[in-house]
Amino acid sequence: MTATTFERRVTPLQKVEREDTYNGNSIEYEDFSTNLDVLGPLLHSLFQEHWQEVGLGHMVDGSVLELEFTAPPKICRIYDGYLTVVTESWHMHLCVAENQGGATGRTPESLRQVRRVSRAALYRRLNAEGEARSWGIQFWNGAGVKMMTLFLPNAFIGEAEDLLPEHKPNLAKLGLYDKLRQIYVLGTMDIPYESNPLNCPYISVCRSTRCNAGRDWKSVHEALERQLAESGLENIELITSGCLEVCKMGPIVFYSGDVGVASQNENRAPEHTWYARVTPDVAKEIITEHVVENRKVERNLYPQPD
Repeated sequence: MTATTFERRVTPLQKVEREDTYNGNSIEYEDFSTNLDVLGPLLHSLFQEHWQEVGLGHMVDGSVLELEFTAPPKICRIYDGYLTVVTESWHMHLCVAENQGGATGRTPESLRQVRRVSRAALYRRLNAEGEARSWGIQFWNGAGVKMMTLFLPNAFIGEAEDLLPEHKPNLAKLGLYDKLRQIYVLGTMDIPYESNPLNCPYISVCRSTRCNAGRDWKSVHEALERQLAESGLENIELITSGCLEVCKMGPIVFYSGDVGVASQNENRAPEHTWYARVTPDVAKEIITEHVVENRKVERNLYPQPD
C-alpha cells in the first residue's frame, strides 16, 4: 500500500464574511479548506478527543436541534463518503467526501457534488455592539445550503448551563475555539496528527440477515482476523456492519483502503472495494493478495468488471 502525502500545515483561505441576522446582530464566518485531509483531523479531534466540549445540530429559522455527547462515540468512521458517528442514543451522518452510492456507484455525478461539504467556516455570533456571544463551526453543501452546525464551548454559559454575569465570561472556555482557529483558519499551528485519522483503512464484514440467511459470515470474519494477524497488519481495523448495500450475495466484505487515482483527489476518501460470496479461503486471499500486494481478487468482486 502506498501512502499519500499528508500536509500538517493548512493553507489559509483568508476569507471572512459577515451575515446580518436581525436587530443589528450578525454572524462572522472565517472559512477554511474542505479538503478531506483538513476535515478528517478536525472532526476526529472534536468527536474523539473533545466530545465532552462540543454539541451538534441544525439551526434554521423556526427550529433548532442540539445534541450532546454523554460518552465517546462508539463509531467514528467514513463509509462511502459519509462520516458516521454513533453514540448510545443517536447517530449522525455528514458527507465529507464523494458519495459513490454503494458498490454500483448509483449516485449521479451532480448529486455527488451537492451532497458533499463544499464550504466550512468557524463562526462567531455577534451582538449589535460587535461582541461575540457564541462560537461554532458551520458546514454548507454543494448547493450552498447550510448543513450541520457544531457548537463550541460558550464563555457566557456556566457548567450548569446557566448564564454567567454579563461582564464576567469564563474566557478559558474559548481555548478550543482559539486552537482550532490557529490550526485550521490561520495555519499558524500544525494539525496534531501525522496522518488523516479518518483515512485509516478498515475491513468490514456484513452480518445482515437479509443477504446472509443460511450463510456463515462468522467464519469469514475469523479467517480475516487470523490472516491479518499472520500478515502483521495491525493498522487494518476489522469490524462488522449491519448492511453494506450489497444484498442477497453474502457473505459480503468491504475494504476501505485502496490506493489509486481517486485517493489522490483532495475531496475523496481512498477507493472502496466490495466482495461478494466470500468464503474463508477467499477471505485469506483478500488479505494476502489485495491488502498486501494490491491485487484484487477479481472473481469475487462486486460488481464484476465489464
